[in-house]
Amino acid sequence: MTERRAAWLFLAPALIVIGGFFLVPVLAAFALSLTDFDLYALADLHNLRFVGFGNYVDILHTPLFWKSLVNTLYFVIVGVPLSIAVSLATALLLDSKLARCKGFFRTALFAPVVTTVVAVAVIWRYLLHTRYGMINYTLGHFGIAPIDWLGDPHWSMPAIILFAVWKNFGYNMIILLAALQGIPGDLYEAARIDGASWSQQLRHITLPMLRPALLLVSVITVSGYFQLFAEPYVMTQGDPLQSTVSVLYFMYNEGFKWWSLGRASAIAFLLFVLILGVTSVLLRIGRRGDAA
Repeated sequence: MTERRAAWLFLAPALIVIGGFFLVPVLAAFALSLTDFDLYALADLHNLRFVGFGNYVDILHTPLFWKSLVNTLYFVIVGVPLSIAVSLATALLLDSKLARCKGFFRTALFAPVVTTVVAVAVIWRYLLHTRYGMINYTLGHFGIAPIDWLGDPHWSMPAIILFAVWKNFGYNMIILLAALQGIPGDLYEAARIDGASWSQQLRHITLPMLRPALLLVSVITVSGYFQLFAEPYVMTQGDPLQSTVSVLYFMYNEGFKWWSLGRASAIAFLLFVLILGVTSVLLRIGRRGDAA
């Protein structure tokens, strides 16, 4: 009993901080989503009305919400597998015996993760410039006509996906590299003695041993990519033709452009439910894989 009390005493400061800076704001935001809190209510609380789940119904009947949801799902469905694949390929290269200067490459490839999104997004806008961008300049040497990366609705989201993968893959790379270095070398040695090729070792040893790490980076990447905001905000402002409007960007406009904070809070909780559902599915798939 004394040990239990001591444990609660040690945990109390952290629980108080979590409750004060996380649970209370979340509950307040949910209460806000049940009202029509806007600029008029901000000026005078007597203008505040309780609307229940009216905000949620209105949002679900708003075409722009569904457009932003489709854009976000496109970003997640394409960007997450691409980011994890690049992270895994880079980790495998850094873990191989052929790689040299591993410390330098780990630092260089992880550097984009710790840089400011806004700053590098501005740089990428110049790289993707139709006439003066380095990417189109390079493509021109291969006889490919310039592409309006950020002005063409067909290319705007792929351009943002390309930027996001470059910006974020280093984080997953470090996690997967640590997991690779934790695989016992005896397994590979035994496989080589049995005549297993590199691809067979990858399929039957590396990937099964990496399953917990791959599940972790999948959940982290999915939850992060659903919160797409800074990239379209800086690079395209949701254009062209609303092809890069994400759910979070739509929420930002509702809350801080139109001052409909009640609707913005409702959008935030709809996004939370979506992320919770997708990550729950991923965790369930991961548990079934471990059981198999």
